[in-house]
Amino acid sequence: MPDPLDRVHDAAAARGLDIEIRERPAASSLAEAARLLGLEPEDIVKTLVVKRSDDTYLLALIPGDLAISWPKLRALVGVNKLRLPEPELALAATGYERGTITPIGAAGDWPVYADASIVGRRIAMGAGAHGYSLFVDADDLIAAYGATVADISQPASPR
Repeated sequence: MPDPLDRVHDAAAARGLDIEIRERPAASSLAEAARLLGLEPEDIVKTLVVKRSDDTYLLALIPGDLAISWPKLRALVGVNKLRLPEPELALAATGYERGTITPIGAAGDWPVYADASIVGRRIAMGAGAHGYSLFVDADDLIAAYGATVADISQPASPR
C-alpha cells in the first residue's frame, strides 16, 4: 500500500478537494493539539470508524469537543447495534491507524456521516500518518464524499 500521506494527497486530488497537510508535534490531549495548531478544540474533527453488526463500517465525523451520540447515530442509520471496533479492525477497514484516520484515501468506500456542527467551517483532522494534521473546508469534504449531515453528537463526558 502506498505511503499514507501520498494516498491522502492522491485521493484528495481525485475528488477535487483542496487540502493542506501540516507536520505537527505529538500532543497528549485534544486541548494541546488545538493549541499547537492555533485552533479551538471544536475545529479538530475526529474520524471515528463505526462497525455495524453485519461487519460493514461507516465513518463518523465528530468535533473534538463533542462525543458521538450512539442513539442518534443508530436512529439515523436505522440499526440497533453499532460499536467502535478494535484498533486492528479499524486499521483493516481504513488502512489508517487510530489517531490518523480520515475518509480521504481510506480503504473501503464506507459511507460518511458528518455532525451538523462542522458545516461551514474549516477543520483539521487526521492526515493518514502520525505527526500530521490535514486541513480542509468541511463543506467541500461533505460534498466530495456525499456525507450525510445530521446531529450525531452530544456533549463529551468530563474526564
